[in-house]
Amino acid sequence: MIESDNIEFKREWRDEFLRVICAFANTNGGIIYIGKDDDGNDTGIDDYKELLEILPNKINSKLGIIPDVRISKSDKKKVLEIRVNTSSAPVSYNGKFYMRSGSVVVELQGKKLSDFLLRKSSNTWDNISIYEGADSEIDSNTIQLFKRYAIDRLPSINSEKNDRAIIEKLNLVDSDKLKRAAILLFGKNTQKYFPQAHTRIGRFLSESEIIASDIVEGNLFQQLENSIDILRKKYLLNLFHFEGIHRREKSVYPTEALREALLNALIHRNYSSTASTQIRVYNDKLIIMNAGELPDELTIEDLKKYHVSIPRNALLADVFYKAGFIEIWGSGTLKIIEACKINGMPEPVFNQGKGIFEITFFINKDLMHVGKDVGKDVGKDVGKDLKGSLKAVYDLIKADSKITIPNIAENTGLSERTIERNIAELKKLNLIMRIGGRKEGYWRVAVDKNSDSIPDKKDEKKD
Repeated sequence: MIESDNIEFKREWRDEFLRVICAFANTNGGIIYIGKDDDGNDTGIDDYKELLEILPNKINSKLGIIPDVRISKSDKKKVLEIRVNTSSAPVSYNGKFYMRSGSVVVELQGKKLSDFLLRKSSNTWDNISIYEGADSEIDSNTIQLFKRYAIDRLPSINSEKNDRAIIEKLNLVDSDKLKRAAILLFGKNTQKYFPQAHTRIGRFLSESEIIASDIVEGNLFQQLENSIDILRKKYLLNLFHFEGIHRREKSVYPTEALREALLNALIHRNYSSTASTQIRVYNDKLIIMNAGELPDELTIEDLKKYHVSIPRNALLADVFYKAGFIEIWGSGTLKIIEACKINGMPEPVFNQGKGIFEITFFINKDLMHVGKDVGKDVGKDVGKDLKGSLKAVYDLIKADSKITIPNIAENTGLSERTIERNIAELKKLNLIMRIGGRKEGYWRVAVDKNSDSIPDKKDEKKD
């Protein structure tokens, strides 16, 4: 035997070991052996009769549990075994709560303590009542939208005319008080109660350089639809190709995969955290992240196969299921992986740590016109010192001489005013020049440092 998440060795008893028993009871149970060294070798104890008499009462009075205390014999050395079962209720020692992590005892604090107490009470964060909440806080338009979504799984809902009755049938009311889930899902002003419950979207050139961002507020149904819409219109139209003279745009990230990932983030997020749900868009990848790691019962590898669904917020999951947005079989991550494969994308990467869960989508580089054609010479000659939004604008003009400022805005997420400033700066650097008028003209771009391909004023007039 070796020390592990449910095995602990001690040479002699000390009352401070009550922390270990507390941690075992709050986690998955375990055994403390009194009379063994750190390697598990028997050293034996002499006061075993006294310990057999006093320990059960001491543990019960301090922790409120009754473990199985027994003596085991080995080579005539007596070893005390304290066998602890998992407790269905939270167990504290001197007012503090502990859990086992590997062979270490960890004190629970802050959000981890809140999550633990909710879980032990068979409750979830979204099931708690809002004392200030009133029926007037519910958005009737979102209720009507939900009714249309839920018609397949709740056929009778279409005949229900009263918003309050629908909220009650969805188990979102406790007596006369709305639950947190009701405000999150159907609130008129969700951020009035939960300012942290929003989605933040950003366009990044590097980890430290962001060129555009949006904050999406509203209830969760509104955040889901608006976030996907903003992504599609503003952040994901930066990859294109030409078929003859026709410019074709295509998102390299399948909408169904992004939608599923964002749904998971909204449903499984730890809303007691002040961190927002985040969507970070880079040149070669897109990351969706939320506060809240996987439950202890699941691992990252489990997400790549069929697994039990263990929602952090059970009411949110139930309503989204009834709306037809998700299944309850733990198949969401498999749908994401399959959608990426169908679209020729690499398999997404799931990761967690420091209280955050994230999924990273990687771009299909065969569809990257800009990344494939523009980037191969930039950095060697012209524009090698350009950075940030200036370089992004230059690359797009170099790739498409007919591109317009609104097109550049769509491709980069920059405002048109910012693009105009960047164009003015590129003109000052003699890297670009406008030839012809606004409608019929085009951009001419320098090829290398000593090139005369930028025309002088005489050439410009001639053209």
